[in-house]
Amino acid sequence: MTATRRTDTEPAPPPDSDPRWADLADLVLVLAREIQFRGYRDPGAVPLTQSEGMVMRYLQDHPGTAPSQIADATGLQRTNISAVLRGLERKGLTERRSTPDDLRRATIHATEQGKRNYALVRQEWAAAVSAAAGRDTTGLDDALALLRTIGTSLTASRPAEPGRPEALM
Repeated sequence: MTATRRTDTEPAPPPDSDPRWADLADLVLVLAREIQFRGYRDPGAVPLTQSEGMVMRYLQDHPGTAPSQIADATGLQRTNISAVLRGLERKGLTERRSTPDDLRRATIHATEQGKRNYALVRQEWAAAVSAAAGRDTTGLDDALALLRTIGTSLTASRPAEPGRPEALM
């Protein structure tokens, strides 16, 4: 019996060879792009980029957060967070507030318009997804539970730098 040896030029076998995981990942990426691509029917909705949406989502539960904490929590590069926050401020969705103990430091808060806008765009996303599913809620709770578990795990195991995990470098 001869053993087959893998050479350095061959890719390592996937840790889980069930192709449905790759299918799920592909579908999640397609769904996110399609939801974003649709835009908004309500003329009052302020469009959000993917990065802006991540920041607004985070601020809903974490008002008054320092920009560096927002960057860490969302996985955005600290070098890019300033541009994202400036864009949200220009749109009137967030505001910077100096901290009382150190006027050089600032925290970020969603404005009332920002809170309303986030609720509005979520409603638009919900309408698009619900219509695409034929409003069938069968399995919705199970899908939400699985996606939350995956999201929590991916966030917790996020590499320090985007791209490749340190173990592969």
